[in-house]
Amino acid sequence: MRIASWNVNSLKVRLPQLLQFAASARPDVIALQETKLTDDKFPLAEIEAAGFRAVYSGQKTYNGVALLARGELNDVSTELPGLADPQRRWLAATYAGVRIIDVYVPNGQSVGSEKYAYKLGWMQALRAAVVDELSRHPELVVLGDFNVAPEDRDVHDPKEWEGQVLCSEPEREALRQLLGAGLEDVFRRFEQPERSFSWWDYRMNAFRRKRGLRIDLILASEVLAARCSGSRIDEEPRRNERPSDHTPVVADFA
Repeated sequence: MRIASWNVNSLKVRLPQLLQFAASARPDVIALQETKLTDDKFPLAEIEAAGFRAVYSGQKTYNGVALLARGELNDVSTELPGLADPQRRWLAATYAGVRIIDVYVPNGQSVGSEKYAYKLGWMQALRAAVVDELSRHPELVVLGDFNVAPEDRDVHDPKEWEGQVLCSEPEREALRQLLGAGLEDVFRRFEQPERSFSWWDYRMNAFRRKRGLRIDLILASEVLAARCSGSRIDEEPRRNERPSDHTPVVADFA
């Protein structure tokens, strides 16, 4: 099973690129973030024509998550348990026996801000939900835009980002707590190129200059991680005209 995650930063704008990626990479499941569409605007006909079923939870202008799969998606959840939150950032479903949780973790704006506190609270609720899901689904993957660079090697210039949002110690500790619930960052199971990033600012020629962060992650349960045969970042979509500022991440499971 090939599973991919991509923050498309507007599905309306990036739909042709998504369909191109689906045809070339041939994933069985694609988790999307920042679709930025209300559900009545979701391009279901185009997605189904490409061979996918879809479930989605969106809102106008901001946020929005979707799961695409080459078969039935069951036991769908659109609300992060334990947190009353109108923002569409969580979507879970089961496909071929694997529980898939698609997340768009809040950005946090700046360390010490109200949005930063919201982010840390959201991540705490996510961990509790994952613990519960793991008790019922030993084959589980949590993937999406986590808005946290796990380690300094996931940052183009650790000194420049030290203590900043996306790289601060409380955020990294929250991510470590999530991993400690029984998940593994499968990208790190394999030797990877240096300066492997999944997000680059639109400004200052960041992509060309390799000034990025790895904040898009695929985290698998112990049972599922043991069957992971490869994981990579696909930089090709970032080279498109009018690209998302993120690029897809991919993992294969036997």
